[in-house]
Amino acid sequence: MFSDELKKYDWDATTRQIMSMTSRDVEAALTKEHLDIRDFMALISPAAVPYLEPMAQLSHRYTLERFGKTISLYIPLYVSNACTNHCVYCGFNHNNPINRVTLTLDQVKAECEAIRRLGPFENLLIVSGEFPSLNGVDYLEQVLRVARPYFNNLTIEVMPMKTENYRRLTESGLNGVVCFQETYNEANYRKYHPQGMKSIFDWRVNGFDRMGQAGVHKIGMGVLIGLEDWRTDVTMMARHLRYLRRNYWKTRYSINFPRMCPAEGGYQPSVVMTDKELAQLTFAFRIFDHDVDISYSTRENPRFRANMMKLGVTSMSAGSKTEPGGYVSTPDALEQFEVSDSRSPQAVAEEIRALGYEAVWKDWDKIFD
Repeated sequence: MFSDELKKYDWDATTRQIMSMTSRDVEAALTKEHLDIRDFMALISPAAVPYLEPMAQLSHRYTLERFGKTISLYIPLYVSNACTNHCVYCGFNHNNPINRVTLTLDQVKAECEAIRRLGPFENLLIVSGEFPSLNGVDYLEQVLRVARPYFNNLTIEVMPMKTENYRRLTESGLNGVVCFQETYNEANYRKYHPQGMKSIFDWRVNGFDRMGQAGVHKIGMGVLIGLEDWRTDVTMMARHLRYLRRNYWKTRYSINFPRMCPAEGGYQPSVVMTDKELAQLTFAFRIFDHDVDISYSTRENPRFRANMMKLGVTSMSAGSKTEPGGYVSTPDALEQFEVSDSRSPQAVAEEIRALGYEAVWKDWDKIFD
């Protein structure tokens, strides 16, 4: 399990190593076809800032080689904001006095029909808070069966599960799983997740092993930018990705770098990442892993998403509603995060085409395996 692998790496020592990188280390990394973790550290270090242009060019080259001129589009469907966790940064925090909504299967069907009217989406991301008695594996299995006639590719972003439950959902139509580790800083992890199943660090970080063991087709990873030093956190994630590729090599992988916003309850991010830093991180990850899908959500503003479309990003959400029932009506449930790109899916697709790229609504079907 990755929790054992992670114990080999000291957080503070990793931070010092990143900050000690020099221009010579950056230049050496940019000459290599295949990077190791030390090279990745060089590319995300402050020493790499003067090299953003050659990094962008290299990132663009590798993206074209692997993905062509395409941007895959997906849309999230929030089915429940009920949650037993007490994450201090999340609007779904169990202690927040908000209206809790778990969609009925009829409501899920109505949301699917509303999404289909928005555009020809085939990639649906089903999102839920963590409340096993309300939105556990039995409920999710039913949601997948309702959604399957409408969408060819179903991904979930829900509570971590046992291997047998991931396998069960895969047999019910599941294609992928997204899970944010939030932070790899085990010493501080409990500070952000004081109660609930999410407070158990090893259970969450080893969830990716369980996904791989269950044969999940695609695994999505990410850390929350705003909790801890982002350079150290993403280095731990790069180590994690490299570990998963060694052990579950049949699986596809995606990564996301959500920048935190202030949340219901007053939480303020302790680290603020600039657009320039997010661009540097995106370039570095593409150069480090040529095949990983790099996704930007509607957290990011339209102009920045357009600028990054040719430079490493390969998938985006569009038309997102981040509260349960948001596509059918205007509910009074709280959004999980504030959307920065509120354009329609058609407007996003038109911009993609205007930039000389193709908007891909569907890019994989299990029948081709």
